[in-house]
Amino acid sequence: MANDDTAVLASVGPRLRALRKSRGITLTALADTTGISVSTLSRLESGARRPNLELLLPLARAYRIPLDELVGAPPVGDPRVRLKPVRRHGATIVPLTQSPGGLQAFKMVIPPTRRNPDPRTHEGYEWLYVLSGTLRLVLAERDLLLRPGEAAEFDTRLPHWFGSTGEAAVELLSLFGPQGERVHVRARPTGS
Repeated sequence: MANDDTAVLASVGPRLRALRKSRGITLTALADTTGISVSTLSRLESGARRPNLELLLPLARAYRIPLDELVGAPPVGDPRVRLKPVRRHGATIVPLTQSPGGLQAFKMVIPPTRRNPDPRTHEGYEWLYVLSGTLRLVLAERDLLLRPGEAAEFDTRLPHWFGSTGEAAVELLSLFGPQGERVHVRARPTGS
């Protein structure tokens, strides 16, 4: 691993020189833009000076490129998230959070066959946001229909059930807090 880091650091100087020349920028102009002396920039490009954040951050800003691209950092691995769906009560549930406890996020797909209410209670607080379809939410004495773009939040100690109206599958996002955490949506005040 140390040899990989050494190779990356050794390639920074030539990369900086090539980038500066390809953009037609002089060392003096770059020094004026970054506040780094001409001699330091020259030593950095020749490899006589090791790159550090104090030098690389102003250069990345001046060239308007990400720091990773500036130094030619190796890829950090596969960015894909590998989610494992589970089936529960006829619904497909995809956990979006990986750590146990605390606030949990899920994407759910409820089939049209899940339409007979069976209210339950448990500790916690839930927030639902409908992505597609029409969600039927039975909450204590209320029977509500939520359409795409609508949200609901409730204390799960109230008898509750949610499912389909029977017409089509429902896709939704769910945030669940086992200790009763509530969702807080912050919005900027509108100017009058």
